[in-house]
Amino acid sequence: MDTEAQHEERDRSSEPHENTSQGEEDRSRSSLLSDVLAWLPGGRITLSVLLCLALLLAFSVFVMQPFQIPSGSMESTLRVGDRVLVNKLAYRFGAEPTRGDVVVFDGSGYFGEGDYIKRVVGTGGDRVACCDSKGRLEVNGKSVDERAVLHATDAPSQVGFDIVVPEGTLFLLGDHRSDSRDSRDYLGAPGGGFVPVDQVIGRAEWIAWPSGHWHSLSRTDVYARVPAPGGAHG
Repeated sequence: MDTEAQHEERDRSSEPHENTSQGEEDRSRSSLLSDVLAWLPGGRITLSVLLCLALLLAFSVFVMQPFQIPSGSMESTLRVGDRVLVNKLAYRFGAEPTRGDVVVFDGSGYFGEGDYIKRVVGTGGDRVACCDSKGRLEVNGKSVDERAVLHATDAPSQVGFDIVVPEGTLFLLGDHRSDSRDSRDYLGAPGGGFVPVDQVIGRAEWIAWPSGHWHSLSRTDVYARVPAPGGAHG
């Protein structure tokens, strides 16, 4: 009985110290916040704005980043001056770019310094050729009608080619083929015009500006009937 009483007494004696410590910590935090608010011009309003800007910056860096279109290589899908929102998480959890996706990628060492935006036409293992007897692009032996994405004045390609996309890379073309430097232009260069998947920054999902051109860039079904690599070839 005496031992139990002693334990209880020690427990009770510790409570005031814990409460005092917690109270001092709360006062310290409150004092720090007061000091910050006193130092900032505008006080709480300025602090709220700064926090919002920090959240927007984090969102842009890690989730959805805006890019401005500098050229006409993706017309008429994307026009010069359009601002697109790029989903940087689209390929971060096991998913990979698919034929038809419009992607932004770092072209350093492959296309040239800087970021580029093109459409994925071939993925690892695909055989991509142009052109068939009707002037259409072929992927894995399947002719593809690209009129829904191609610039109205363009053919699928003015240059013939027949390539197999190495695993882990992408074959990328602009929608305005006659005004686009893309994988076709680097077929004889180091890397062969193929861009590694890990160079992709993200998938373009929305045109955010100008407001009159605002819409989603949903995945096109133009390439939906293309068979998997290894099928019959034409």
